Amino acid sequence: MRLSEVTAVLEEFYPPAWAESWDAVGLVCGDPGQEVGRVLFAVDPVAAVVDEALEWGADLVVTHHPLLLRGVTSVAATTPKGRLIHRMITNGMALYTAHTNADVADPGVSDALARAVGLTGPLRPMVPAPGAVSPAGPASPGHEQAAPGEGGGRGLGRIGELAEPITLAEFTARAAAGLPATAWGVRAAGDPGRTIRTVAVCGGAGDSLLDTARAAGVDVYLTADLRHHPASEFAEHDGPALVDAAHWATEWPWLADAERRLARTLDVKTRVSTLVTDAWSLHYEGAK
Repeated sequence: MRLSEVTAVLEEFYPPAWAESWDAVGLVCGDPGQEVGRVLFAVDPVAAVVDEALEWGADLVVTHHPLLLRGVTSVAATTPKGRLIHRMITNGMALYTAHTNADVADPGVSDALARAVGLTGPLRPMVPAPGAVSPAGPASPGHEQAAPGEGGGRGLGRIGELAEPITLAEFTARAAAGLPATAWGVRAAGDPGRTIRTVAVCGGAGDSLLDTARAAGVDVYLTADLRHHPASEFAEHDGPALVDAAHWATEWPWLADAERRLARTLDVKTRVSTLVTDAWSLHYEGAK
């Protein structure tokens, strides 16, 4: 399988045109004509992931986060990112990124997060993409498309229902059990006994959607990277409870969805990295 064939399928699932204008998605390094037999999926393009890819013999690494988000004038091996580029090129390994285009896809990052924390019913976007149709239109011959009901419709975030109401404490525990463990853990703001049924989620940093979650009338909003002042002010408005998880953990569930879709479409070996590459590695409770 040529790299160009693999990237063409990835771009049907996650068209680069859906990415934000500031984003950097698509093929980062690699020859479109090179052969690809093994594809590793990971959240972050970091040295530990490249180590794993080399050990497994991956020809292509697909990551959610970009390696080169901002413009550069050099990829010399004198910097961590430069060294990473050199290692991949030297070993014939390609790198491909699907970032904000995967965030808004149908199914996308927040669909996988919603299922991971226990939402079982239909989903809908918190912020629908303009002109979006769900599910996506017919695929090209031989290219797998999202099944009806598989995603929640194209757009940012997802809103759905739990099968049965539970307390905020129970939902927080369920989220912690459904997401990969990190030093950051999962924390909540709100009455632990509050009844939770309608849930909004957004993979990655989602504080820009706090007002959207409030306006939607959900019982809880789960996302990552919530800051003290916005969260504190939000809680004062008697709106939804908040659940804050590690950034990496909220995006990791998407990898299995992307892997499954690619493996159903192309004859390549695939693997999801389980390396915890969240930025935070230690957590201690303060003095009581």
